[in-house]
Amino acid sequence: MNEHSTTLLVLGGGPGGYVAALRAARLGVPTVLVEGQALGGTCLNIGCIPSKALIHVAERLEQARALAADSPLGIRSGTPTLEIAQAVRWKDGIVKRLTGGVGALLKKAGVRVVQGHGQIVDGKTVDVTDAEGRPHRLRCEHLLLATGSLPVELPGLPFGGRVISSTQALSPAALPRRLVVVGAGYIGLELGIAYRKLGAEVAIVEATERVLPAYDEELTRPLRAALERQGVVLHLGCSVQGISGDGAAVRVRTPMADEFALPADQVLVAAGRRPNTSGFGLESLLLDMNGRAVKIDDRCRTSMRNVHAIGDLTGEPMLAHRAMAQGEMVAELIAGHARHWVPAAIPAICFTDPEVVVVGQAPDAAAQSGVDAISASFPFSANGRALTLEAPEGFVRVVARRDNHLVLGWQAVGRGVSELAASFAQSLEMGVRLEDVGGTIHAHPTLGEAVQEAALRALGRALHI
Repeated sequence: MNEHSTTLLVLGGGPGGYVAALRAARLGVPTVLVEGQALGGTCLNIGCIPSKALIHVAERLEQARALAADSPLGIRSGTPTLEIAQAVRWKDGIVKRLTGGVGALLKKAGVRVVQGHGQIVDGKTVDVTDAEGRPHRLRCEHLLLATGSLPVELPGLPFGGRVISSTQALSPAALPRRLVVVGAGYIGLELGIAYRKLGAEVAIVEATERVLPAYDEELTRPLRAALERQGVVLHLGCSVQGISGDGAAVRVRTPMADEFALPADQVLVAAGRRPNTSGFGLESLLLDMNGRAVKIDDRCRTSMRNVHAIGDLTGEPMLAHRAMAQGEMVAELIAGHARHWVPAAIPAICFTDPEVVVVGQAPDAAAQSGVDAISASFPFSANGRALTLEAPEGFVRVVARRDNHLVLGWQAVGRGVSELAASFAQSLEMGVRLEDVGGTIHAHPTLGEAVQEAALRALGRALHI
């Protein structure tokens, strides 16, 4: 068995793991990264990036179809067709380019990458069998767990055959004529909308009474209206009981306890994700747990000395940018820097149509925390740039303390609002007040003007509404 010792051993090469490895190596910390599959983890290979690529294909196809119809822009084009195999090849090309870039960065930084399945022996030892079948024993001073998450599998709908997870949905060999999506969270809605635009008949089954049930109703109302316009059929307040006997439909129970069959060529289960805690010997460490997630403190330390954990393994919010920020922090701590985890807010984005952004507290959350808050919205129907983009639906909303006007949160729904997330998060980190935002000159014409107008409206002096 080949043996190697290092200061930092990172188990998992997803966004959190590879960022931690890069930062540590650049700070002079000897680092080894173990990854059993492709560098970049779920996000880069079968999550964030490929899903956005597929969404882009769907949007372009929808636009082309609109131009073939009676477009108000005066543009006329022929009826488009979709070659799904080429679309998947294009998506895979982007993924390959980015994963190759991650590998090159790690090599340049001096990180030793071991491709293979890691098995924890103890808090300072991991055994790995590499791609060639050679055994390695890796010893470390610090062990960083960054194993990510897995799709939740429902008891009555095990993956296989017609029942797929988001992984299979991102690489379709052919488009199903009828797709049933189980779950109206961001994964189900993003992929459901994309498949609808690509030409499939899409029905979404959700156990609660709303789409995106984790967000407030005012924010999701424009999205629900858009889903209905796009022809996505919603079955809210319903539960899936399993597949019909002939395998051609999903059995759905209504709130009234009635049951009906929903025809389906494919069933996409998008019922969330769970921390990946099995199959690599985590249980041998006897770490304190927070439900199914590994429990950590404000420095991402577990209950075992010099064993750290980041990202989806540590629970919600399961977001790549959270994992990356945690990974960078852990690397700096190991290098001797003083750090702890105190972000003012972590942006959450749904790349639906329209997009939804949430940063910081919504009005209800502020009220529940006992804060006397004010909120105000500015509609994109009064924003010139939104109108020129044929995107008048949606709004920007700000939440602030009533007494000193400190901004507590931002929310937005509309086309392209994902690009506002950075300014939203930065404003909370900087501790801005409504007067700061309202007094900042915003470029015209941009969607960002709605941010300024929302702040001004909260102050009682909006200009364009």
